[in-house]
Amino acid sequence: MLSHEETKILCETNAGTPMGELFRRFWIPVLISEELPEPDCTPVAIKILGEDLLAFRDTNGKVGLVSAFCAHRHAMLFWGRNEECGIRCTYHGWKYDVDGNCVDMPNEPDESKFQGKVKILAYPTREAGSCVWAYMGPKELEPAEIPYLEWARVPDSHVQVTKRLQENNWAQATEGGIDSSHISYLHNSDLDNITPSTADKSPVMQIVLRDFGFIEAGRRVQPDGRHYWRIRPVMAPSFMMIPSSDKPDRNIGGHVWIPIDDTHCWAYTMTWNATRPLTQEERDKNLEGFGIHCEVDKNATRWDLNISSAWSPIRKLDNNYMIDRVQQKTQTFTGIKGIGEQDCSIQESMGGMSPRWEEHLGTSDRGIILFRKMVMALARDLMEGNEPELAHAPEKFKVRSAGFTIDPEQDWVAEAEKHMVSTV
Repeated sequence: MLSHEETKILCETNAGTPMGELFRRFWIPVLISEELPEPDCTPVAIKILGEDLLAFRDTNGKVGLVSAFCAHRHAMLFWGRNEECGIRCTYHGWKYDVDGNCVDMPNEPDESKFQGKVKILAYPTREAGSCVWAYMGPKELEPAEIPYLEWARVPDSHVQVTKRLQENNWAQATEGGIDSSHISYLHNSDLDNITPSTADKSPVMQIVLRDFGFIEAGRRVQPDGRHYWRIRPVMAPSFMMIPSSDKPDRNIGGHVWIPIDDTHCWAYTMTWNATRPLTQEERDKNLEGFGIHCEVDKNATRWDLNISSAWSPIRKLDNNYMIDRVQQKTQTFTGIKGIGEQDCSIQESMGGMSPRWEEHLGTSDRGIILFRKMVMALARDLMEGNEPELAHAPEKFKVRSAGFTIDPEQDWVAEAEKHMVSTV
């Protein structure tokens, strides 16, 4: 278990904190591209890593990620006019480009204008995998490329990304995604098959270190005695892929958790296929909360967090996740619809920042233990002046998840390596 102080190191992500600085060394997704659908469209007020920011797509189609506030009188730029390659504050008309430069201050006489001396915070952005990515660290340390994640390299037609706002710390959400044994219970929809006597509900967990982070593998013994392995790559700082199958043309799913502040996070969920476009039926089902995706209200606001589009789950804590207690007794283990919502019900119930010093971890938690050691070691190294090499090695992220059944005597690591090779 972690101490109070170790939990703070793991969870706090504002600028200047160990984990906050680690996140700032990587390119991270900060928006879904569809949130800025066209040039000069409505801007988006967001919070990332404790910072209030504004995203807008300018007349040329370039995305700016700048301070949420005007440098003149601290008015919020969300209410501004997105026009002619800049966002113009509606208080006094000061205007900023995507690089944060003040390019006009019309309320000042010509002889008094000083826009060339005014600049607001701005971060570089790129678009890939249907997402807008940002780098929020020191300019001189900016990685040349975003991670070579398969879902970020396929055409937009081959990938779908959704997101949801979660009312808990990024780390406990990531730990929930890593945890392989909970699927036998939290996500169980077969009440005739909830005990180890009828199926293997207590997987043996194995961990293998890799350049991108590590592999978490869960082994379940099948009724015929063969071994079913679920292979989950976990990549620093918070990328993860869900175990899939061994078919070359399989759909694959994944997540990445991005801190909003210490007690809220964005949970991005992606489904992709490296060999074909996703069908409209697949996309529609995902938006309806099918599988790992969560049904959300994209237009909900959270101005207490300075967020204009909260992507708030339809089934959430405020309405008890619409739990159906009759269904829980007769059909599903939780009575809550949706894998994402089931995850939220548990992860949010732990509180905004889970008291890890009260935990009692077991062998099924090996992946969680290693995840904590990995990111905390990277954060501490950074504080000692050692930059994370992985941030500048995008090729290390070229990996995919897998799932397969083999005979007990077969080498599961060798089998996993065959199915984990990224195709793009």
